[in-house]
Amino acid sequence: MSGARPQAILFVCTENAIRSPMAAALYQLTYENESYVQSAGIRAGQVNLFMPVVMKEVGIDLSNHIPQTLNDLQDSLFDVIVTLSPEGHHQAMELTRTMAVDVEYWPTMDPTLVDGNREQRLDAYRACRDTLKKKIKSRFDTPSEA
Repeated sequence: MSGARPQAILFVCTENAIRSPMAAALYQLTYENESYVQSAGIRAGQVNLFMPVVMKEVGIDLSNHIPQTLNDLQDSLFDVIVTLSPEGHHQAMELTRTMAVDVEYWPTMDPTLVDGNREQRLDAYRACRDTLKKKIKSRFDTPSEA
């Protein structure tokens, strides 16, 4: 299925404060309006101060992002759910009992686990962002026509 872009995609992590909103925004920036894109967490986390900073560096404004849970979603019909944390993956697999959806697990490091000064912590967030960007391009880019 590599290269195929879904009509509706959901990115799920643990708290919807860092990884899943980053992934959804990066996907949306890359593929514009080709797909319906949402993000959610197992539980709503706290607003994160570093995530919007590193997203702004690539031209994405997530300063108003408010973490939401799977229960908060208005739409639950997705072609693909991409999970970014073990907890998110477990919950998504539970959803497959009642809905026909493909689930992909992309283990993604939680940058909040990195200690250090501000710049070291921002570097961890940048690494997370850049990893997600590469995974999105690798998974959803179609082969070049050239």
